[in-house]
Amino acid sequence: MKKYFYWFFLPLVLFIGCSDPEIKEPAPKPGPKTLAEQLAEADWETTAVTNGVVWKYHHFNDLFSANQSVTILDVDLSKETITTDIEYVTSGFLKTSEAAKSRRAFAAINGSYFDTSKGGSTVFFRKNGEIINQTRSGFTPYRENAGFAIDAEGGIAIVEKPGAGWASVDAHTLLVGGPLLVSVDELVKQQDVAFNTDRHPRTAVGVTKDNRLIAVVVDGRTNESHGMTIEEIASVMKALGCVNAMNLDGGGSSTAYVMNRGVVNYPCDNQKFDHEGERGVATVIVFAGE
Repeated sequence: MKKYFYWFFLPLVLFIGCSDPEIKEPAPKPGPKTLAEQLAEADWETTAVTNGVVWKYHHFNDLFSANQSVTILDVDLSKETITTDIEYVTSGFLKTSEAAKSRRAFAAINGSYFDTSKGGSTVFFRKNGEIINQTRSGFTPYRENAGFAIDAEGGIAIVEKPGAGWASVDAHTLLVGGPLLVSVDELVKQQDVAFNTDRHPRTAVGVTKDNRLIAVVVDGRTNESHGMTIEEIASVMKALGCVNAMNLDGGGSSTAYVMNRGVVNYPCDNQKFDHEGERGVATVIVFAGE
């Protein structure tokens, strides 16, 4: 009887013992993070300046394979207590911090291009319905193909230059700059010129679908922050949710100011990575109370 059972179970034991072990596929390696993921997952220093204005800062060690110092101002345009305006001078120079303090602004960024010798805007600028300045003859077209528009009710839009010219744009206040970075949620193809392809400090502004204004100031020209190309800053604006965005003046002009903190980025006009290298400009975008 024992022999009978031995022979009966032996094939079953052999079958089980010889079965192939379960082969587990190795877990797929995660691919490189998208730019939107890099920005979203960064450990931003975040401060609520006031109800509706948030200031964020982060130093990246490997953004676009480079050191990058990035300041963001996030403004909720639905807040009626926040007014967006443009301070300016027609000659001489106006520092971003000075303009902000004179308006008791919550925050401010530098505006658009200007005459570095005499001061005053070199691109089209209208304030409260009055044309202050026309674009200077011979000015590079791709650097004045976008406009920062404020309507009579305070609404903000980034607009592309129409064929009829800037005077045809229906905006109470309009400051021109460029290049246009994002248009109708699509990156704009840029010209292959040194201004666009070299890395510099950059200031850009855009609007999102949910009615927020995003202003970004990227430092540059130092080992601590290399700056960005136009395509790189455009990609950042789109990754932050901007459906329309434009470049403003950059280089030594790039400045971000926050109330009770002063200049919060690292302007490079003194060739140092500190807060002291602020350059006087011609126009300043301020976010103030009513």
